[in-house]
Amino acid sequence: MCGICGCADPANEVSMTDPETGLKTLIRNEHEHEHGHNHAQAHDHHHEGDDAPHVHGPGGEVISLETAILGKNNEIATRNRGWFEGRGVIALNIVSSPGSGKTTLLEATIRRMRGRAEIAVIEGDQMTSNDAERIREAGARAIQINTGAGCHLEADMIASAVKSLDPAAGTILMIENVGNLVCPAMFDLGEKMKIAVISTTEGEDKPTKYPHMFRAVDWVVINKMDLAPHVDFDEASCRQNILDVNPKAEILCVSARTGDGMDAWCSRLANLLKEFARAGA
Repeated sequence: MCGICGCADPANEVSMTDPETGLKTLIRNEHEHEHGHNHAQAHDHHHEGDDAPHVHGPGGEVISLETAILGKNNEIATRNRGWFEGRGVIALNIVSSPGSGKTTLLEATIRRMRGRAEIAVIEGDQMTSNDAERIREAGARAIQINTGAGCHLEADMIASAVKSLDPAAGTILMIENVGNLVCPAMFDLGEKMKIAVISTTEGEDKPTKYPHMFRAVDWVVINKMDLAPHVDFDEASCRQNILDVNPKAEILCVSARTGDGMDAWCSRLANLLKEFARAGA
């Protein structure tokens, strides 16, 4: 996982681009420290012969690096979830592999939902603000998080971003995660649910290749249905693969480019917002 490959290193530089000014702010750039001094904080190291990377807690106890990283993340995610619920904001974590059409889907959704729901977007990419610019052109407020070497968004990044976005009550907050079907499955951001987007051009077997992700989602959107006849996409097989991994998954088929299926997708989002509002009330 990321704690072992290094992309979740707290020294990794992460920046956020303000939606109004376009100015970048560094939101994570903690310095590495020397190991030859006394302190009570946990610190990373890996000695020869250790079974796995780990940290030592304040009492000298050994904690797996995965447990340490996810534990800290989950604490912040819990606070995020409380913040969203208290504000009446429904946060959706949109996950996919690169090129599935997440941003195009969000652009089409923003245009179709205008007047029906307020939408704000947090964009996650390793570099560039291209997607946030596209979202703003579609008519929604957006903030860009660049993760540098990081392959996923984490809860502390979302906490920083929502302070800047400050979404109003009744907003659907779309969090477009970094294109990756592995690590985002493990990192709770405080969202209401995860939604996976896959495309017909990726084939039918994505759910069986990446079962951890598809078990973690509530909805699966199959995008680029207009291309299905041209790439020999077997919709029935894809649906079965999804349900084999996650029998409770709700499946929606759309073409964000042509608009097919978009009315059903947007109606489902509107109903979700109503359900969320009723639960809050």
